[in-house]
Amino acid sequence: MGEKGFIDRVRIWVEGGHGGDGCISFRREKYVPRGGPDGGNGGDGGDVILEVDPNLNTLIDYVFKRHFKAGRGAHGKGKNQTGRKGEDIILKVPPGTLVYEDGKLLGELLTPGDRLVVARGGKGGRGNAAFRSSTNQAPRVAEKGQPGEKKSLILELKLLADIGLVGYPNAGKSTLLRRLTDARPKVAAYPFTTLTPILGTLIGTNRHIVIADIPGIIDGAHMGKGLGIEFLRHIERTRLLLYVLDITQDPVNQFTALQDELREYNPLLLQKPYIIAINKIDLVPDYDTLKEQFPKAHFISALKGIGIDELRATIMRLFDA
Repeated sequence: MGEKGFIDRVRIWVEGGHGGDGCISFRREKYVPRGGPDGGNGGDGGDVILEVDPNLNTLIDYVFKRHFKAGRGAHGKGKNQTGRKGEDIILKVPPGTLVYEDGKLLGELLTPGDRLVVARGGKGGRGNAAFRSSTNQAPRVAEKGQPGEKKSLILELKLLADIGLVGYPNAGKSTLLRRLTDARPKVAAYPFTTLTPILGTLIGTNRHIVIADIPGIIDGAHMGKGLGIEFLRHIERTRLLLYVLDITQDPVNQFTALQDELREYNPLLLQKPYIIAINKIDLVPDYDTLKEQFPKAHFISALKGIGIDELRATIMRLFDA
């Protein structure tokens, strides 16, 4: 988890509603001398359901309230009246939420409107009318409602973004995000400015392109050092990686080290397509040698706006194709 309410992993407890009891009842009507059993069934308990809300990007709602129980089914009544079903509970989650129980993935919630039933309500008990038979015309038995499912769940958020910005602290990722998109992260000239992932939107010709600024990775991030390990999972869902390298801090070694960290966390990350942006060229008068080492890289100054139009054009070309 991070500051300003960004929460990407929580544990919650959910319970489906208890089923209603069946009813024992017999018809007692005037002029009906032999009224039979007419006890209705109990209603089923309500379900606990997770549903994607595209307006959310954090799981903070589940920090302060973690226990959720659906409504109980109503008991059956005479005249074969079935009890009403218990009320469902619908819990809103952001796109990209994964649901785990005991380490097993129960499901993924990716697009607006996606739903997942995580705790089913108990079945309602049968009333005595359901037990009538040719050999038992007046059963005096009914079932109790069944309890709902009880589960302890882990909700884990992986942000859904098209592009993930990857780089060391103070490489200029936040400044670059401001240049490329409508995001307005705070920036400052010291490491670890970004403590939470920040999303911005680049308006393309055919679609909007979502870019995520992932907190700066440091050596050993895959082992839990620094801030990056908390957010490496968010890189997994991006379609493309944008490496942001600081030209004043040996970009060759930075690129190699960043790829090593991603490989240690998840080797599949290195199979993603990527763009390299070497930042802060306004601070270095001569970088011809680096151009030879990174022939396809974009040399930019996010602070001064140098090379940003060309980088933006490359991104739009890749996503608008």
